[in-house]
Amino acid sequence: MDEIGAIVVVVYMRCLFDVLKTTNMVNMVGFVDPAQVSANSRSLTQRSCLLANRLQKTDGPKRETVYFLDPLPRNRVVDDKCKNIVNTAIKMYNSHIGRQGRKAPIWKTLQGTPKQPSSVECGYYVMRFMRDIIRDPFLEFEKKFEKGKDQAPYPNKPLKK
Repeated sequence: MDEIGAIVVVVYMRCLFDVLKTTNMVNMVGFVDPAQVSANSRSLTQRSCLLANRLQKTDGPKRETVYFLDPLPRNRVVDDKCKNIVNTAIKMYNSHIGRQGRKAPIWKTLQGTPKQPSSVECGYYVMRFMRDIIRDPFLEFEKKFEKGKDQAPYPNKPLKK
């Protein structure tokens, strides 16, 4: 498997958006171009603004819970910069809609995500997580990926719609 870049992920998100339209889930799930919010792009405030603007196009973070799905085999914690960007975006969103919101969003690391066998499959796993999430009209992916569930790697074969 070759490592894939952000452009491939964005093209895949566009395909998934068509699936969201056919299932009337467009307002439930939002996608963000990974290149626009990565550590190598823009300032922290600009990245938070981008996410806040994206949230305004969805039904919003009603529960203010952020899920961390990490396909790498070792348990990692969420990077503080990433947390800061997302937390700030949710605060900006709440301010825009005039809601008090929580003091800080709840962060949950879902330990039951399938683990990739090496360091080059990240893009594939991220795309698979996105697909698995939008296939559930009730968005119960937290149950699917909770700790103690099967953590076998995804099979190394093409994705089917």
